[in-house]
Amino acid sequence: MAAPHGMSVTHQLEEYTWSDKETAAYEAAIEAVNGAVGAYSALIAAEERGPRADPNVIAEARSARSRLAREREGLRSTDHAQIAEARAHYARLAREVLARLA
Repeated sequence: MAAPHGMSVTHQLEEYTWSDKETAAYEAAIEAVNGAVGAYSALIAAEERGPRADPNVIAEARSARSRLAREREGLRSTDHAQIAEARAHYARLAREVLARLA
């Protein structure tokens, strides 16, 4: 639904009060995604600096970063199961990607 002319879409949202626990969990999930994005950025940089840069590795890592940005936008602070899974999944993903650099 489009916002009336001159009105922000955010003015149409229902008010929601986050608990401190929800806020912390959501922020931790966002940071976990950002950590995975950073890991892919490090992989891209390492690959580009390498003597034989593999364009497939670079393209896959860039695609993964884009996917992660979309997934980050899909996180909902009120979905406690989603947030818990995201925190674990993206932290694990970041470790796995960084392990490729070792």
